[in-house]
Formats: sequence, C-alpha cells, structure tokens
Amino acid sequence: MNIAFFLLPKGEVVCLPHDATLRQALERMEYHRYTAVPIINHEGEYVGTITEGDLLWFMKSRPDLTFEGTNKVRIGDVPLRLNNRTVNIDANMDDLISLAKVQNFVPVVDDRNHFIGIVRRSEIIDYCEKGLSQKI
Repeated sequence: MNIAFFLLPKGEVVCLPHDATLRQALERMEYHRYTAVPIINHEGEYVGTITEGDLLWFMKSRPDLTFEGTNKVRIGDVPLRLNNRTVNIDANMDDLISLAKVQNFVPVVDDRNHFIGIVRRSEIIDYCEKGLSQKI
C-alpha cells in the first residue's frame, strides 16, 4: 500500500509558519482543538512539530511572561521536546507504522524536504482494523 493513500494534503493541514508568535500558536491550537501542529518555514520545508506541552513548559519557565506578552515571542524560541520524524512520500508502510506508534501524526515530505501533508495515526488504525475484520 502506498502511503499517499493515507495522506491529508498540506492545504487541509493546520500548520504554523516558523516565524509565528507564541500567541498565534496558542490561538490556532485552541481554535482547532489540536494538541500538536506542524511548523513550516517560508521555503515550505517541515521544521518540526510544536505541542501544547512545549508551549506550557516554555511559559512555566518564564514567570514574567504575561499572556499579552506572548505576541512578542516567536515559536522558534520555544524548545521542542519531541523530534517528530518525517517520512518521504516514497516510504514503505513499515516506516510509517513504526513512526505512527509514537506520533499522533507523521509529517510527509518530498525529495526536497518540502512538507506535503500528514498521515494521521487514526487513519492507519482504521485501515488495519478493516483489514483485520475482513480476515475474520
């Protein structure tokens, strides 16, 4: 099975530009009710994934930071605790599944490391569930 079958294309993925502010990240995550969002640079390359935990730990370590001040902090200044790994669009299912075990979603990139979308863990589980139910 080709992983492109599971791909949620970039245009449908909530992302943050790498120069977004902490406040923009908080508001986008709250609005969409996501706990993690991919970060993309201006060249379209995947930079990393920022999580609610990253934001909370950053804010906790800066007691002088007010909510109003979050619009002055760039997400590039927020340390990312997890290194969400990507797969290439040509990757095999084994690579995808091994990452989906430890990541809620797997960022997918092309040969130039340009972000082209994500594969959600839930999509892989649904696919596996259907395969198991057909064998029974």
